[in-house]
Amino acid sequence: QGFKDNLHAVFCLAENAVGPRATRPDDIHVLYSGKTVEINNTDAEGRLILADGVAYACKDLGADIILDMATLTGAQGIATGKYHAAVLTNNEEWEKACVKAGRNCGDLVHPLVYCPELHFSEFTSAVADMKNSVADRDNTPSSCAGLFIASHIGFDWPGVWVHIDIAAPVHAGERATGYGVALLLSLFGGASEDPLLNMVSPLGCNGESPTEDMERDSKRRRLV
Repeated sequence: QGFKDNLHAVFCLAENAVGPRATRPDDIHVLYSGKTVEINNTDAEGRLILADGVAYACKDLGADIILDMATLTGAQGIATGKYHAAVLTNNEEWEKACVKAGRNCGDLVHPLVYCPELHFSEFTSAVADMKNSVADRDNTPSSCAGLFIASHIGFDWPGVWVHIDIAAPVHAGERATGYGVALLLSLFGGASEDPLLNMVSPLGCNGESPTEDMERDSKRRRLV
């Protein structure tokens, strides 16, 4: 679509199969961020490679904006339902932009609670920097799962981090819906040369709300 800025797509993929190097309960992994993770739930495995993905985007690609999107938690469907993906972000303007982009394109999004100062303690470990799953599954587990990923770029990271959990809306019965494609096109469409995407995008080329009526910054955003 003639994207005008520096855009990378990082695919965090692993084969979920039993083998001699499979992750076991009580294992301690050193992730790409350098942080150690105690495994207390082998079913919470996707966040491990997502954490490596965002750390790679930060350290190696030097991204200003990092958006991770995954079918991460079954609890997402309980938190925001079958039709709305869940968004968690360190930036209120981007939270609003995701909601508006979803309404514009049909891939609906609803915010989760972002409160690492209260919720990240769910991952407390006596032998590592963190565990990979929460202590209390009744304490906003979808939000906590996103916070696990964010911790590997750091809660004091100055860039924009957006996490979108799409576990429920990606399927309808036994069929995939293709959820997420339209959302990304709408969200980042302002940086493309496509007039339709320019029109539906809630953000300017630098992630600024058009309602702010600000001139485009000369700095190019590096989007992941």
